[in-house]
Amino acid sequence: MAGGPKSPTSAHLIVLGNEKGGSGKSTTAVHLIVALLKAGYRVASVDTDSRQLSLTRYIENRARFARERGILLEIPTHYVARLAAGQTVSGIEAQEFANYVDIIDRVESDFDYVVVDTPANDSYLMRLSHAMADTLITPINDSLVDLDLLGGVADGGDQPNPAGHYAELVAAARRQRQQVDGVLMDWIVVRNRLSMLSSRNQQTLLSALESLAAVHSFRLANGISERVVFRQFFASGLTALDTLDLATQGVEPTISHLAARHEIRDLVAMLGPPPAERVERATVLPAAVPQSRRQLASVGE
Repeated sequence: MAGGPKSPTSAHLIVLGNEKGGSGKSTTAVHLIVALLKAGYRVASVDTDSRQLSLTRYIENRARFARERGILLEIPTHYVARLAAGQTVSGIEAQEFANYVDIIDRVESDFDYVVVDTPANDSYLMRLSHAMADTLITPINDSLVDLDLLGGVADGGDQPNPAGHYAELVAAARRQRQQVDGVLMDWIVVRNRLSMLSSRNQQTLLSALESLAAVHSFRLANGISERVVFRQFFASGLTALDTLDLATQGVEPTISHLAARHEIRDLVAMLGPPPAERVERATVLPAAVPQSRRQLASVGE
């Protein structure tokens, strides 16, 4: 993600998606947002999980902490896509579509990146987000239970079953995207809550994920280890990329803080642009390029 501000005609939309809660989506999203802001990019964030609002609370805590301590912290321009109410499913979805795409319309020309956090369930706004994504990031806990979303492991072995329901949802979103502009959405699966100790389960999981990556064409990245420090950051809105000293957190940084920073920097480097051969934008005819995210979203309605 190194570089400086760019001048795109349309912001690069990064979606954090997973149908299972507790995978570190919001924590990963905030660290990615702060990394992009620190690199000089213009960043907007959108929370489509208006029940939990984890990303919103994290950013609110960050702004409050900065005011109370009198320090400068990078804050994105933030939006919340609210759930609609109505008498019919079609009416509710139509209102949610209009509200959400209005947010995207407002930010896609004024920002370099838009980072979207989605709810941990199969919902209308979650599917809309996936349909519009340029990059999809799926954090999963480093466990065989979470692997089941992508395919699971066959009984008695370490060979994956490629029929995971979330993988099927992503495949549908990718097909929708290709119908509009011929681009294959970049999909990155991030292993979060990595154990410090290697185990047979970890080796089985890694082997299965590598096989699934070949089947589903996603990239695999190591993410956040099981560190108490990542849970502590939420209350202050801080990240491992911030200056962690007496002025900010009231204590000197520990080895755990420094290790967390290295993990995040390695992850952000992995989340950079995919190899050119994976997203061949040059092969897309100009007439096929969508004029706005509204065109992408409408395919997924």
